[in-house]
Amino acid sequence: MPITDTRQKRPSVQEQRIRLFRNDVLERTTMVSPVAFVLTWAAMLALAVYASWGAATLVESVGLVLFGLFLWSLFEYAMHRFVFHMKLTSNLGRAFLFLSHGNHHTQPNDAMRNIMPPLVSVAICGTVWLVLYVAAGAIGSTIFIGFGIGYVIYDSVHYAVHQFPLRHGLLGRLKRHHIRHHYAQEEGNFSITAIFWDRVFGTEVATKRR
Repeated sequence: MPITDTRQKRPSVQEQRIRLFRNDVLERTTMVSPVAFVLTWAAMLALAVYASWGAATLVESVGLVLFGLFLWSLFEYAMHRFVFHMKLTSNLGRAFLFLSHGNHHTQPNDAMRNIMPPLVSVAICGTVWLVLYVAAGAIGSTIFIGFGIGYVIYDSVHYAVHQFPLRHGLLGRLKRHHIRHHYAQEEGNFSITAIFWDRVFGTEVATKRR
């Protein structure tokens, strides 16, 4: 008589995936693969380089790009702290928070949702680009290159800390910083890449050693 394995198979992340919309088309817009992410943002940044070409000298452009990276680091912290972790009590507000970020805390290791879907990221960053262009003209596109690079680094790091066993070096430190946000104290460690902002603004989740 054949022996039957009675152990229950542990469901995969895909089998556990939270469904956000009943409509299949809308549901697909909430997910993105790393390949689609790379292609989308390669095109977005190439467009920004084209739009900014000749707007400033090489030295000025480097400075503007670095300024854009600085803007992104603050935007990343503020967006995570003051938008994704708002305290809303209405049904509509709670639904917005769950769609935008709460589902990630419920299922943090879903690879298809560790990167912001292009429908959202392009809309937000496109709006920032428009504001920069209106405020500063052609050099606004140069600033946006830095802002966009900052976003790409942010989502790449976020994907990596959830999907890979990073233990050493800078990436290991970034992983520990973010994992404490998920499993120790959600109201802290809001930065993903520029983690010094949590120390500056007093939201760093202390390690046991401290």
